[in-house]
Amino acid sequence: MTTGDHANHDPESPEQVIEASRRFREDFEAARTEVGRVVVGQAELVEQVLICLFVGGHVLLEGVPGIGKTLLVRTLAQAVSLSFGRVQFTPDLMPADITGTTVVTETESSDGRRERRFAFQPGPIFAQLVLADEINRATPKTQSALLEAMQERSVTVGGVSHRLPEPFVVLATQNPVEQEGTYPLPEAQLDRFFFKLLSRSPGRADLAEILARTTGATTPVAKPCLDATGLMSHQRFVRRVLVTPSVQDYAVRLVLATHPGGGFSMVDKYVRLGASPRAAQSLILAAKCRALLEGRTAAGTDDLQAAALPALRHRLIMNFEAHAEGVTADTVVTSLVQGLPREAP
Repeated sequence: MTTGDHANHDPESPEQVIEASRRFREDFEAARTEVGRVVVGQAELVEQVLICLFVGGHVLLEGVPGIGKTLLVRTLAQAVSLSFGRVQFTPDLMPADITGTTVVTETESSDGRRERRFAFQPGPIFAQLVLADEINRATPKTQSALLEAMQERSVTVGGVSHRLPEPFVVLATQNPVEQEGTYPLPEAQLDRFFFKLLSRSPGRADLAEILARTTGATTPVAKPCLDATGLMSHQRFVRRVLVTPSVQDYAVRLVLATHPGGGFSMVDKYVRLGASPRAAQSLILAAKCRALLEGRTAAGTDDLQAAALPALRHRLIMNFEAHAEGVTADTVVTSLVQGLPREAP
């Protein structure tokens, strides 16, 4: 298991950069392999979740119940040796059930007097990898309790700010089918998710393999292959990957093109509000990570295009006409990627 001791200092020389890049790929592949020991199929989903983890971004997983979303998150925590917290979102869940609360404790002093004092009791959000299960079942007030945590990596309780552990990543799940008793996530919270990923139902071969692994005498378990220190070292290294001005400009033009009036008729017709600057940040960081996985130390437009759907689909607010005609954000993003010139005119 990588301890991170060899990566306490950011690489400076070309040889150190090459070595850091090699370690990045090895640790990423080791984590992918360990997760694959437990999670059947879903290869693309696993890779995209790992990309978010290796850049420090939050993930929104959407899929019907029973296809392994919770298993994926729990297995990921085991493979990367991160502390794990789970919050089951329900309509009666209160913000304090997530962040924690201040309680009165009573202690006895050395001279026998009993003293009362206020003490903070941390909630399940105080973990390195937090599963927010069925996040859209909680009320907006409770959902907002995650906003500060996801953006600032801290929570405020009773006027006192408490830092969350590092690294800190939220993986939230939601069911796209059952809408009764759910509350749509506000745009401000959706924007804080690095990627929105769609979890697909297994095919025939994958379902057969799931049965073979889960109904036998033994159940596979992921082994730790990386720790928090090594992971944070990789997260810092991703940010050092080169992005040329032309590639960065492509990301800028792609995000601006999602806004009405940006020059694309489909956007003008179906999109009410385009992507935010956080979308451009997600595109660039994901492109950097993908470049490293392919043995490159510079990101290209292909890397940006590969990240476009998961980075943009939840940041486009579609209008009534889009909903009426069944036009999705995925359709618009795909059209933009195909139609936007790689080089600026």
